[in-house]
Amino acid sequence: MVLSAEILNGSRLAQSIRSQIRKKLKKLNLTPGLAVIQVGDDPASTIYIKHKQRDCDKVNFHSEIHKLPSDSSQQEIIKVVSELSTRSNIHGILVQMPLPEQIDEQNVIDSIPPEKDVDGLTPLNLGNLFINREGVTPCTPTGIIRLIELSGVPIEGKQAVCVGRSHLVGKPIGIMLLNRNATVTYCHSRTENLGEITKQADFLIAAVGKSEFITAEMVKPGAMVIDVGINSLDDRLVGDVKFDEVQQVAGYITPVPGGVGPLTRAMLLENTLKLAMS
Repeated sequence: MVLSAEILNGSRLAQSIRSQIRKKLKKLNLTPGLAVIQVGDDPASTIYIKHKQRDCDKVNFHSEIHKLPSDSSQQEIIKVVSELSTRSNIHGILVQMPLPEQIDEQNVIDSIPPEKDVDGLTPLNLGNLFINREGVTPCTPTGIIRLIELSGVPIEGKQAVCVGRSHLVGKPIGIMLLNRNATVTYCHSRTENLGEITKQADFLIAAVGKSEFITAEMVKPGAMVIDVGINSLDDRLVGDVKFDEVQQVAGYITPVPGGVGPLTRAMLLENTLKLAMS
């Protein structure tokens, strides 16, 4: 008998989180404000931002989009960040990635005050994460943790493997799992015998940005497979995991779309509310 993994529905959990936020707001005399800065006209970024704005509308947040041309200088972007930082009705500032090649992304992130860093990516917020003093944490890793917690599968003592080491997802999710007493291994493009390592994972986080990179033979039977990737392949959206075949091996799996993506946006709302209340 071929078993099929339980699908972890991120869309449903995101809807529940938005509902909880609306209930909290009814008790507070507060309108959380989120400002998004977009540099250039990257089509994927434009779609993401529209989704974020729609999410803000659903929970009665104030939201603004500040669009800058693709040839903007680093100083011009930082100037907008600085102006938004002084406004009392803006509680969270997000700079949409990726930025054009001429921009040093980290320098722009560094210019965001930690108390308005809705993505949890400034050195202070990431540093707090590192010492297990989690405050505002990066949205995608936080969504992943919530999804794992909802499943009821315990993290403590389990083997977790992160394929990918970006500061947006790979590194922080590994630290957050470590903070919850998992044993964590990081893998990347220079990792040797990758499949042997991933096959030991009780929690396999795929955040490598390569279409259907993780195959069934790389997955431990019964493992939880979290697919962070979103790639275009033959005019369809796919993740970093070969879903149809891995679903026959894993115990739990996230779909693409409808898995991690909606939760990332829900955590953005939650972080905005947290900053507004602090």
